[in-house]
Amino acid sequence: MKTHSTNYFNTLIETATDIKVVKGTVPPSKGNKTVAERQYELIASAPYQYTSDDIIFQVYAERKDLMPDEYPAARTVFFSRGQACLRASPLAKNYGYGIHSNSEGKVALYGMETDDYQKFVKDDNTKKVKAMKSSK
Repeated sequence: MKTHSTNYFNTLIETATDIKVVKGTVPPSKGNKTVAERQYELIASAPYQYTSDDIIFQVYAERKDLMPDEYPAARTVFFSRGQACLRASPLAKNYGYGIHSNSEGKVALYGMETDDYQKFVKDDNTKKVKAMKSSK
């Protein structure tokens, strides 16, 4: 079974061109946790600990109420077909965060207003891709 990865390496997912905020904003807490809340909690609490694949699968597993012993088989099936990468993340599309992947593919968040975000934008050794637009 072919595996489709969403991981990037030495890449900054820049905020969407149609973003409406001017700085990184924590997603608001709601009754049931949103995808944005779950992604934010995972990445912000452990910068450069997880890959994009780890984040996307963990959010999927939590939303499907999978048990940890089900993860290995479910992850194989999940990545046997293409999945939306973090370019589609609400964190980069709506909440003002750039998502940086290091040389190991591990991710961290940087508010668009921060010096670190601007350093990645200007760094010729860091590949840049834009987050997907929120509107059509």
